[in-house]
Amino acid sequence: MSDVRHVLVLPDRDAAEEVAGELSDRFGVTEEPQLVRDALAGEDDAEDAQWLVVVEDPSARLDSAALDAFAAEYEGWLEAP
Repeated sequence: MSDVRHVLVLPDRDAAEEVAGELSDRFGVTEEPQLVRDALAGEDDAEDAQWLVVVEDPSARLDSAALDAFAAEYEGWLEAP
């Protein structure tokens, strides 16, 4: 079975950092999530960047629906694989 990677898309860095911090408390994520700035195509303004929180899930135990609902609390969503 291959490793599963979940990508949460958040509206800004603050939300991404909060989500990354909450993942271990709420979902028991042990690996530090990666934060990645994702500039929208054609946007020069840094304020228009989304932030991605990449969560490695080697044992595929995280529930996608729960992650999506969690991201929604921060006005984000779970990227479909």
